[in-house]
Amino acid sequence: MKLNKTILFSPVGGTDPISNTNCQDGALLHISRVYKPDEVYMYMSAEILEFHKKDNRYLYCLDELCKLQKREEKRHIIERGELKDVQVFDYFLRDFREIIAEIGEKLDDTDTLLLNISSGTPAMKSAILALATLGDYPYRLVQVSTPQKSMNEHNHKNYDVKTLWELNEDNNENFENRCEEIKVPTLAQIKQEEIIKKLVKVYDYKAALEIAKTLDTSDTEKYLPLLEIAKVRLDLDLSKLNSLVKTHNVDFIPIKSEDKQKYFEYALNMDIKRKKGELTDFIRAISPLIMDLFLLILKNACKLNIKDFSYEQNNILKWDEGKLKQNNKELDKILNKNFIPFNYREIYSSHLTVIISEYSSDAKLKNIVKKIREVEKNVRNLAAHQIVSLSDDIIKRKVGINSEEIMQLLKDAFKYTGLNITQKHWDSYDKMNEAIIAAMP
Repeated sequence: MKLNKTILFSPVGGTDPISNTNCQDGALLHISRVYKPDEVYMYMSAEILEFHKKDNRYLYCLDELCKLQKREEKRHIIERGELKDVQVFDYFLRDFREIIAEIGEKLDDTDTLLLNISSGTPAMKSAILALATLGDYPYRLVQVSTPQKSMNEHNHKNYDVKTLWELNEDNNENFENRCEEIKVPTLAQIKQEEIIKKLVKVYDYKAALEIAKTLDTSDTEKYLPLLEIAKVRLDLDLSKLNSLVKTHNVDFIPIKSEDKQKYFEYALNMDIKRKKGELTDFIRAISPLIMDLFLLILKNACKLNIKDFSYEQNNILKWDEGKLKQNNKELDKILNKNFIPFNYREIYSSHLTVIISEYSSDAKLKNIVKKIREVEKNVRNLAAHQIVSLSDDIIKRKVGINSEEIMQLLKDAFKYTGLNITQKHWDSYDKMNEAIIAAMP
């Protein structure tokens, strides 16, 4: 039994086997010339059968081609002598599916099944394309362009097959290969891609990536790296994020400097939690951001670098009593006045809130900071110490504003950090999603 067989299934059309207009191969003959199939299945309607019985034109040309190429080829003629209405799509869809299923049963994994999508009526071509989307078999769809790259003209008058064969320019050794394999996504693939798009829109990049990895790499090569970038971005793996961004040359990460990037990407991550309805996680994430945010505000808007009066121990920022008393007696006085007794230990956001209030003359900034601190104190403690799923109603009841308004406060606070964040930067996840979806088929 021969392995690696090539089998061609082809409706027979009006320009087969050789065009009476341009004296060159029709699609059936041209595919046979290029791919040299071991077997050819020819599907003939009533009209085509008449031509076949009249002058044996199809078998004659295939025979001559095999002689020219010094090879053998097995033929099967599928006769549909009753088929006169050749524009009924449903008929061909059912008939072709049964025929191709029978052919498929005889094939093994080493064999190749070619389907000619250039011969036959529009209904026949459409039926083959529709079958390809079902993905029942690993077809290879072959399209043949006309020599003029335009529509074929059908002319069957005075058809002299022997003369046409002799005049056929494609018999030349240097003939132009007009075959092109086209790829049609299966319905299963289309469905999976739609699921991926929906997951991207709701920021579930991990699930989207897992599905994408099950698809053919040739179908995902343009967007799979973008999904990987989106996933590590949401994971806040900034080192890997910046490496992938550089490798794939994408530009939807607004803050490039990693030391500044971490603050903004963390805030964006919080906003995604809010948009996904993960409000408990959103609230729990506020406190670490508030510390960094307030430190940046003090440094940029108040010209006070708290790190000049502190030290870090086990990743915890603590007051340095000696530096405070020696280098900033005013700040030391503010802290001792507002926090009795002041113990010069860990730095808290409550300390920074008071300092901003004392050092800044900007009433709007002081109000923003005060409200953010109230949110942290009231709602965060509720989320941290109780087994509770927070809702916007609970959040609003505790602090008078909902999660969207809290996020807006944080966005307003970022304006005082010197990071040059604009509104379009806050939309960068959605811009990234648009880029991912645009890269998909």
